[in-house]
Amino acid sequence: MLNKILLGLLLLIVSVGASATPQIQHWQMDNGARVYFVENHDLPLLDVSIDFAAGSSRDASQKSGQAALVRRMLALGAGGLSEDGISTRMADIGAALGGSFDLDRAGVNLRTLSSAREREQALDVMARVVQQAEFPEAVMQREKNRTVAGLKEAETQPDYLAGRAFSTMLYGAHPYGYEPSVASVSALTHSDLVDFYRTWYRSDNAVLAIVGDVTLPQAKAIATQLTARLPRGDGEAKPPTPVASLAKAQTRRIAHPATQSHILMGAPGMKRDDPDYFPLFVGNYILGGGGFDSRLLEEVRQKRGLAYSAHSYFSPMKQEGPFQIGLQTRRDQADQALAVVRDTLAKFVAEGPTEAELKQAKDNLIGGFPLRIDSNRKILDYLGVIGFYRLPLTYLDDFSAHVDKVTLKDIKDAFARRVKPEIMATVIVAADDKPRNLR
Repeated sequence: MLNKILLGLLLLIVSVGASATPQIQHWQMDNGARVYFVENHDLPLLDVSIDFAAGSSRDASQKSGQAALVRRMLALGAGGLSEDGISTRMADIGAALGGSFDLDRAGVNLRTLSSAREREQALDVMARVVQQAEFPEAVMQREKNRTVAGLKEAETQPDYLAGRAFSTMLYGAHPYGYEPSVASVSALTHSDLVDFYRTWYRSDNAVLAIVGDVTLPQAKAIATQLTARLPRGDGEAKPPTPVASLAKAQTRRIAHPATQSHILMGAPGMKRDDPDYFPLFVGNYILGGGGFDSRLLEEVRQKRGLAYSAHSYFSPMKQEGPFQIGLQTRRDQADQALAVVRDTLAKFVAEGPTEAELKQAKDNLIGGFPLRIDSNRKILDYLGVIGFYRLPLTYLDDFSAHVDKVTLKDIKDAFARRVKPEIMATVIVAADDKPRNLR
C-alpha cells in the first residue's frame, strides 16, 4: 500500500511554484560537512543525498574500478544489516535508496515518505550505509565477478570501445582517463576497498542535499545523523593534476563487425566554475545540444540523411571535463559524416552563431528553465552540484539572467579560446580501414 502511495506522490511531485526558484539554506557543520537544504511542505516526501569527492579520478591507475566498486558495495552490507536486510527495510516503508557516480563524485541518495515512522527507518538505513559499510568478502567477490563479466561483455560493444578509447586519447595518464579493466578489477582486494572507503568517505569530504517536508531543525538533525560517525581528515585532499590540452590532432580507427560506425570527436573542455560556462553552454545548444534546433543535426541529418542523430555537449567537472561530439552512421558513410561534422564545427568556431540562432536558443533555454526545477529530485540534483562545486547559492536565481546576457561575441570568443577544431581526438569504431578520399 505504501508503495502505491509513494508512486502516486512521485507522479505528482512538484516544487514550490515551478516558476519560482527554491530558497536554499546552507551551513557547514563542525565536522566539515557542507549542507544545502530546501524546505517544501507541498507533499509528504523527503529527498536526501550525500556526495563525496570519491569518484573514479581518486583511483590509482593500477586499481581502476576501485572507486566504483566501493560505491556499489555500500548498500550490500552495512551496520549489521545484510544486503537483503537493507532492501527489505526500505521496501517495507516504500522508500528508495540509490546512488550516483562519476569522475568527481560518489554518492548515496534517498527518497522516502516524510511521516515519522517511514522517515526514521529510511534515514537509519541510509546512515548505516554511508557510515558503516562492511564490504563482506563473499559479496565483494560476487560483485567483482559481475564487474569482470560486464567488462568482458562491454568490450564487444562498439559504443563502449569508442568511449574508452576517446577517454584515453583526451586524458592519457591523467586520472580522468583511467578506465577499469578485467585485470585491474580482478586484482582488487578487500583491503583495497576498505582503505579507499576510510580515506575518502569522510565528513570533511561530504556534501549533503536535503529537499522536502522537514523543518530546518529536522534537517540539521538529519545532517548530524548521516555524518556524525564519519572520520574527519587532516585537511583538503590534494587536487588532481591539471588537465593538459591536446598537443595535436589524433584519429583512431577500431575494427568491429557492426554495420553502424560509432564516431566520437572532442577534447578537454571546461571546469564547472569556468567563467566561460554560460557562453559555451548557450553556444553548444546552438551547435549540437538543442536537438532539431542544432546545426549539427541540421547538417548531418536534415540536409544529408547521414545519421539519425548527432549531438555535442560539454561535461564540466572539477577539472576540464570532455567536450564531445558524437553520432552513429552507416560504416560506408562514416568518413563523409565525419567530414561534415568537422566542417560544421570549424565554421561555427570561426563565425559564431547567427542572431536568429541566439534568440531561439535563449528563448528555449529561459522558457524551459522552470522544467529544470519542477520536482524535488531535480532540485536535489542541483543542490548537489552547487554544493560540491561551491557555486553561488544564487545560481538558480541567476541562471536565466546569465543566459540572457550572453552575446554573439561572447560565444564566438569563448569557442575560439576553448575549442580548437584542428586539434581534436577522433575515434571511429566499425569503419573502413582507410579513410575514403572525399575531395
